[in-house]
Amino acid sequence: MKAVRVTGLVPGGAEAESSAKRLELCEVVRPERRTPSDVLVRVLCVGLDGTDREIVTERYGVPPAGETALTIGHESLGVVIEAAADSFLKPGDAVCALVRRPCSDPDCTACRNGQQDFCESGRYVERGIKGANGYLSEYYVEDAKYLVKVPLPALPYGVLAEPQSIVEKVWDEVQRIQQRLVWQPKTAVVLGSGPLGLLAAFTCRCLGLETIVWSKSSDDSAGAALVRDCGAVYKQAGVDSGSDAAPLSGYLRQAGKRADLIFECTGYSPLAFEAMTALGPNGVLALLGVTPGSRSIEIPADQVNQGLVLENKCVLGSVNASRKDFETGLFRLQQMEAKFPGLLGRLVTDRLRLEAVPGLDFSRIGIKAAVDLVPPEQWAELISGTGSDAVYSFSV
Repeated sequence: MKAVRVTGLVPGGAEAESSAKRLELCEVVRPERRTPSDVLVRVLCVGLDGTDREIVTERYGVPPAGETALTIGHESLGVVIEAAADSFLKPGDAVCALVRRPCSDPDCTACRNGQQDFCESGRYVERGIKGANGYLSEYYVEDAKYLVKVPLPALPYGVLAEPQSIVEKVWDEVQRIQQRLVWQPKTAVVLGSGPLGLLAAFTCRCLGLETIVWSKSSDDSAGAALVRDCGAVYKQAGVDSGSDAAPLSGYLRQAGKRADLIFECTGYSPLAFEAMTALGPNGVLALLGVTPGSRSIEIPADQVNQGLVLENKCVLGSVNASRKDFETGLFRLQQMEAKFPGLLGRLVTDRLRLEAVPGLDFSRIGIKAAVDLVPPEQWAELISGTGSDAVYSFSV
């Protein structure tokens, strides 16, 4: 079968020179089920994101043990081909797959309790990223417990379940943290208008929050249009902040807005520190983005510390997500489509076939790229419409 792989990696996770890497379309052996819990999945579509770009262009990405190549792709949508009768899945079911697998450290409480998205040892495995091949291939085999059934109405945008799960994990955590007080949030600020930032903005609008998206992309960009079409406000960073203070804080002050919740989705570390100052009293700042590098900046440390302490601010970092977050994410995606018809379809600006991926210039992607291993118009022919459909609801 065909698979898209990054070759030229160093076994064992040592950093490889980016010049040695190649993104190639390869012929690999089709996987087979080896245990009763294994499920064979045919891949319909795989989303590409910043992590895939960094694996290809930066010193990032760890191949399976003893190998020098890694099949990329961790945002998946597929259809079950073979499954055991007691796996709760059957041929024809649409599924997406979790990314992270638990470490083997007996002292890691999180992984021992099925919460590998909170792994303490750092020795977890992530498909398509760290220590295991991903999903950008014609087929893959996975344990049934790591597969989530996709409801039929969500099939057209089911490939977005993984990035949406990241947003849902944060919202779940925020609700639990904010049980510390009577919290009535009104305004959310999203930093960045990439795919994750846009999904965060759509989510905030579904929650009824006034939403401001702060991004360096131009005011007439496709992302800005999506922001406005979901009823949010788009503000181009660096343009008329109205204050000689930090631009974000100055804009919010001039607009008379208090940021009760901030999603930092850019990975630009100076903006993360700026957001700590911009965050309103009792608010929560969620850091979702990381960028490879060793940047250093000067910050008003005393001012930041005083604000965090005296105004009861909370800063949390979040990565990866659990099965519960995937299920809630699929519910939310359906809610988005009902409230804002067509926006999710417009989020995926670039669709390409498997053969075109090795030549892809990530810098030329509009908002988000998706690789169709099966043309979307043929998906319905492969999906079974019999039996009960998956029904999900909010986790909290």
